[in-house]
Amino acid sequence: MNAKPFTLRPAAVADLPAIVGLIRELADFEQLLHLVVVTPESLHPHLFGRRPAAEAVVAEVNGEVVAFALFFTNFSTFLGRPGLYLEDLYVRPAHRGSGLGKAMLRHLAALALQRGCGRFEWSVLDWNENAIRFYQGMGATVMPDWRICRVTGDALATMAKPGNDLSPASPAAAPASGAS
Repeated sequence: MNAKPFTLRPAAVADLPAIVGLIRELADFEQLLHLVVVTPESLHPHLFGRRPAAEAVVAEVNGEVVAFALFFTNFSTFLGRPGLYLEDLYVRPAHRGSGLGKAMLRHLAALALQRGCGRFEWSVLDWNENAIRFYQGMGATVMPDWRICRVTGDALATMAKPGNDLSPASPAAAPASGAS
């Protein structure tokens, strides 16, 4: 593959349609396109509003956004320090193998150090063996003993209701634990 020069930069408001397009491509790759409801308008306040919940970096080749990384600050109670959590990183297939993904991870790792973070973390699907090998090659440890817990939609609304009678046998009622 002929690697084309690329530019990494913080995302701008004008990038929102491209970022949403890349999110859709990522979801399609992960066979989760049916779950995507994000629009440029719904993403705007969370990246560029008064209190942004996340940040994004984009990669451009010849003026076209071909990759993005969306990340946010989390916190480790064990370390007593913030961390950087990478929610998604996606590189269009035509640009994979060009060093762009490595450059994005290195950029975010440097940002984590600059911000005093104790960790840089992300999740990977267990079937995505190419990504797992790539991340391990970059020095990441895939945590075999950890599972992601998620509550969304109706289950989130039910959990939030005062007095909901979650059964002790229910997985949602189990006590939280783990190295945060």
